[in-house]
Amino acid sequence: MYADLLKYDLGPGAEAFSTRRDAELPYPVIQGRQVHDSRVAVIDRPDLSGEDLDGYDAFITNLQRVAIGVRTADCVPVLLYDPTKRVVAAIHAGWKGTVMHISQKAINVMAQRYRCRPEDLRAVIGPGIGPDSFQVGEEVAEHFKKAGFPIERIWSFRGHGDGTPMSGGHHIDLFEANRWLLEDAGVPSAGIQVTGIDTYTDESFFSARREGVRCGRIINAIRLV
Repeated sequence: MYADLLKYDLGPGAEAFSTRRDAELPYPVIQGRQVHDSRVAVIDRPDLSGEDLDGYDAFITNLQRVAIGVRTADCVPVLLYDPTKRVVAAIHAGWKGTVMHISQKAINVMAQRYRCRPEDLRAVIGPGIGPDSFQVGEEVAEHFKKAGFPIERIWSFRGHGDGTPMSGGHHIDLFEANRWLLEDAGVPSAGIQVTGIDTYTDESFFSARREGVRCGRIINAIRLV
C-alpha cells in the first residue's frame, strides 16, 4: 500500500504524501468540494465533511493527526508546514487558483489565525501538469500577465508546433508560477521542494488532460504527528 504513495520529507513533526494510481489512503483525509476558486478553510474540528467544506480549495489546520488534503489530476498541489507554530496547509492550485494567488491567500490566513511567519514555512509543490504539456490559449497567458506574474519566468511560446500533442503554442509552467508565489510571500527558496513530476506524461498518476475529466484523482495530504 505504502509503495503507492509519493512521500515527502518536510522534517520531523509532519507527514505528507501524494497518491499514485490505485493507491489506498493509509488513514482518513479531510477534503472539500473544490471549485477552482481561492477560498481558504480553517479545519478546527476533525469531523468536518465535504458538505461542510463546499467551495473551498485550500485547507489549514493545527489539529494533531488530522490529515487534510486536496484532489488533483493535472492541477498543482501545494503542501505547507510550519514547524514552529505547528500548522499545516493543503492547497489546490489549478491555473485559475494560481492566477488568484491562492497559495499566498493561504499563507495570509496562516499568519492571521496562527501567527505563522512565511520565513518559517516549508513547502512541497507536488505532481501536476508540466510546462511541456500545459499548452494553453493566449488568453490564459494574458491572465497570468495581468495577475502580476513574472511572465518571462513562467511562459513560453513555441511556434506552430510539429503536429504532435502539446507541441507549439503558448505554454505555462505551473510549478514555477507557484514557486514564485511562495517566494514572493516570503517562503525561503531553500524550503521549497518541487517534484517536477508531469502528470500528463507519467501514467502512474491521473491526468484529466490525458484521460478525460472523469478520471480518478490524486490525493495530496498532510498532517501533524
